[in-house]
Formats: sequence, C-alpha cells, structure tokens
Amino acid sequence: MNYGKRWWRQAGPCVAVFAAFHLYFFFFIPGGRTVYLFYLDVLLLMPGLWWTGADYIRFRKREDERKELLGQKNIICRMKFCFDNQDIAEHDVQVMEEQMNRQFEDSCDLQDYVAKWCHELKIPLGAGLLINEKNPDPGAKMSMREQLERINQLLGSMLLGCRLQSPLFDLQIKKVRLADCVKTSIHNNQFFLIQKRFRLELRADNLEVYTDSAWLVYILDQFIGNALKYGKRYGEEAQDPCLSIWTQKEQDSVTLWVEDCGEGIKDRDIRRIFEKGYTGSNYHNGKYKSTGMGLYMVSKIADRLGHKIRVESEYGKGSRFGVVLSCRSCIHG
Repeated sequence: MNYGKRWWRQAGPCVAVFAAFHLYFFFFIPGGRTVYLFYLDVLLLMPGLWWTGADYIRFRKREDERKELLGQKNIICRMKFCFDNQDIAEHDVQVMEEQMNRQFEDSCDLQDYVAKWCHELKIPLGAGLLINEKNPDPGAKMSMREQLERINQLLGSMLLGCRLQSPLFDLQIKKVRLADCVKTSIHNNQFFLIQKRFRLELRADNLEVYTDSAWLVYILDQFIGNALKYGKRYGEEAQDPCLSIWTQKEQDSVTLWVEDCGEGIKDRDIRRIFEKGYTGSNYHNGKYKSTGMGLYMVSKIADRLGHKIRVESEYGKGSRFGVVLSCRSCIHG
C-alpha cells in the first residue's frame, strides 16, 4: 500500500479535528490570543512529527520484509514467523496441495496411457509397412507408404512429447558426434527427402559434443521436417528443393545449421514462430497444414539441454535454423 494513502487513512481524522479547532478559534472565540494557539500547535505538532517518522520507519521495515518474503521460493506461511490467521493460510495451502497432487496424478496417468498406446500402435504400423511392400500396384504402394511413414513420424513426436511433459524429464548427457546425429535425422526423414527429390549438402565437421543425442535428433527432425514442408518454391522461381546442413565454429560456441532454399518466413512471423500454437501466415493462406507445436517443443527441449536456437530467414529465398552449443560441451574429434 502507498504510504501517503495509509497515512491519510490513519491521521486523516486527527487532521480534520485540528483544522476544525482552528476554524472555531478564529471565528467563534473573540479576542483569542494567537500566540497561545501557536504554542498549542507546537506542542501537538512535535509528537505528531515524531509519530509520523517512527511510523514511516516501521512501514518501510515491513515493506522490506514483505518484498524479501515474496522473493522466497518456499511457502511463506510455513516459514518460522507468526502472523494473523496463519492457521487459515496453512489450511488453504493444504487444500491446494491436495488438489494439485490429484491433478498431477491424473496427468501422469494420461501420459502413461498415451505412451503405452503409441508403443502398441507401432506393432500394427510395422505390420502395415511390411504388408504394403507386397502391394503389386506401384502407385498405391507409394501412396500408402507415404501415409504410413507420416503416422510413424507423428507417433515418434507424440512419444517424445510425453517424455518432455513428464515430471521426470529423461536426459542422458554423454559424448556424441554431431555427424552421427545428422545421419540419424537424415535416415528418419529419408523417405520424404527421396520422394520430394531434395538435394543434400552435408558439411558437418568431425566434432563431438556433450548432449542428449535423442533430443538433439528430435530438434534436427523438426528442422528437416519444416524444410520438407516449406523448402520448395512455387511459380516462376520454382526449382528443385535443397537442404544444407553444416557446422559453424565461433569463439565460444559451435552452431549446427539446417538451411533450405524454399519459401522463407515473413518478418512479422519470425518473431513468433516459437510461440505455442502459432501457425503464421503460411497456415492461413491455405497452402500448408501446421499445428504450431513443432518449434515450440524445440524451444523447450533446447532450453532444458542448455542449448540456444537461432533462426535467420529472407522471405522468398529460404530459411536457416541453428542449434548453438557452448564450447564447454565441445570436443574436437
């Protein structure tokens, strides 16, 4: 609370009585000696000023204590000090903890169910891929393979999404080769890269880093998936799509870049592409289908891994996405 408002709320009645007495003295006491009134004012103002100063010091002390308490990470009502209605605050905290624990358990049960469902679905999906290999119609075989591969990618993304939302975020930091992560991601997307006739340029240095290879591959999968979706131009400037992956060494970091020569990102969209659910103008023009969740998940994963994400784009010429790894995690192979 503002101290001025607080002071007027407490001292306002006294000021009103003080002013009323002076008005009464001047208008209703004929021949009153002003020197006596001045002397009385001095006697009243001195303790009033002392009370005001002491009250302000107490106010500032309480405000400093309040700010310090609000900066704590623990529940304030359970700290070692007493205040009015502490038992009521403790009761409310216990009720909220019980509600949060129930919601947490329900969320964990749902994540376990989704993960189990995804694993069980992979069995008939694998069987469908094998059965489709015996399809005598090449056109139908390719169309069916494309849809089955999309389902497989979506299942993988859903499983990793469950792991990301889990309270026990599974991280296995170890020494991995960037080139191996790039090859794994290329293999994960090879069907669509071949189908859409992408030209690949791989220039990943023989560099080892400390990271979680599964999560880094997921980030690369998202970058390559965006290149597959947006990496082909249309109209007069149409050309064969291309995909370049390379490493860039800097003074205190190394960046693994994924670049396409496709449509690019508009300036008004590039600042928001990592927001949850943001699809941008490419979605609204009806040309592409997007959920706005891929890059949002990438940003969360990179944050937990301690990596940074960079994006550069020029609309109409292409985009590049980079994973920045600190040199403290880099080892030259």
